[in-house]
Amino acid sequence: MKQLLVLITVLTAFSGAAPAQNDSSADRKYWTDLAYKMAEPVLRNMSRGELAKNMQLELSPAWDGRDSRVAYLECFGRLMDGIAPWLSLPDDNTTEGKQRKQLREWALKAYANAVNPDSPDYLLWRKEGQPLVDAAFLANSFLRAPKQLWEPLDETTKKRYIEEFTQLRRIDPPYSNWLLFSATVETFLMTAGAGYDQYRIHSAIRKIEEWYVGDGWYSDGADFHFDYYNSFVIQPMFVQVLYELAQAKKIVRTGNYETAVKRMQRMGIILERFISPEGTFPVFGRSMTYRLGVFQPLAMLAWQEQLPKELPEGQVRAALTAAMRRMFSVEGNFNFAGYLQLGFAGHQPGIADSYTNNGSLYLTSEVFLPLGLPAGHSFWTSPAQDWTEKKAWSGADFPKDHAAGSPKMNF
Repeated sequence: MKQLLVLITVLTAFSGAAPAQNDSSADRKYWTDLAYKMAEPVLRNMSRGELAKNMQLELSPAWDGRDSRVAYLECFGRLMDGIAPWLSLPDDNTTEGKQRKQLREWALKAYANAVNPDSPDYLLWRKEGQPLVDAAFLANSFLRAPKQLWEPLDETTKKRYIEEFTQLRRIDPPYSNWLLFSATVETFLMTAGAGYDQYRIHSAIRKIEEWYVGDGWYSDGADFHFDYYNSFVIQPMFVQVLYELAQAKKIVRTGNYETAVKRMQRMGIILERFISPEGTFPVFGRSMTYRLGVFQPLAMLAWQEQLPKELPEGQVRAALTAAMRRMFSVEGNFNFAGYLQLGFAGHQPGIADSYTNNGSLYLTSEVFLPLGLPAGHSFWTSPAQDWTEKKAWSGADFPKDHAAGSPKMNF
């Protein structure tokens, strides 16, 4: 029997699988420790105005020649978008609470440095087109945690953000998911009581609606691309913009927001089924260096308490934890100074796209959105359950899949 137990332990470790466990507190600790590990070198250094000094840049072998300083805005904006819900939780004296408080304190100083022309970490706002992309992620972090990340900023810093966001209208976004970057920035300006461009918002949401192809999927432009951009950008930003507009009683009807959520729920069902019994998931399409950003819709649904009935919380937590443990059990995801390196599972610079630098990779932090739910929430306390593929490949009963219908929106 002892030999059998040893063999099972070895085989489990070899497969990289994360077996369903009832010790849900261990799952949260693993998540928070990984989130802190990812965020600490970025926010600690940027709070001191030393990110550009100390972050070792790694550019794609096929780098397209743009100003490499875009990496710092990409790194900061994407990281904050992913951990904003976690930082919005109240302080406490737990180890996690101390981590969270420290990161928030650093983040508020980093936000100020990002728009201070006298800071060495003043970001690349006024050159290239890429700043529109990552200004949107940064603006979205304010939308996700306004009371904790926007309201505490001093008036000078707030004014500087409004100026930097407004001047991004110089950029004509390509006819693709980029329309949502403009819409997100303008939506934040609306919520901040600043002047905003309604047309950039309304034209983007109407065009995204035109690009809905069915069963939870949107096309990224006129032609459909089989990749994860529904996860990286389209679904989450579309839903966030629609939510904010519905709250403000602007052009968007509440029903349109609800329809978008139903579509994202279908996408969440698909993404959960992508996670294999071993915690792996399919690698296809561009930007696979964004790693666990693939699961942003699923993570966002969990955080917003909008998971469909087909996806119990304990099952989703177990599935995401399995993927997280599988990926980050591989050596080489971080460099010697603690920053993410080019790759998917480990250091694999050859898969980087021409626009990718190691700042881009912080989109993987979007998987941490459920950390915005407190430790006592049922997402964290529910017993772990085997996820769909694990049930299917073990001979257990599992739910049959079916396509989801969804009505068109009316604007």
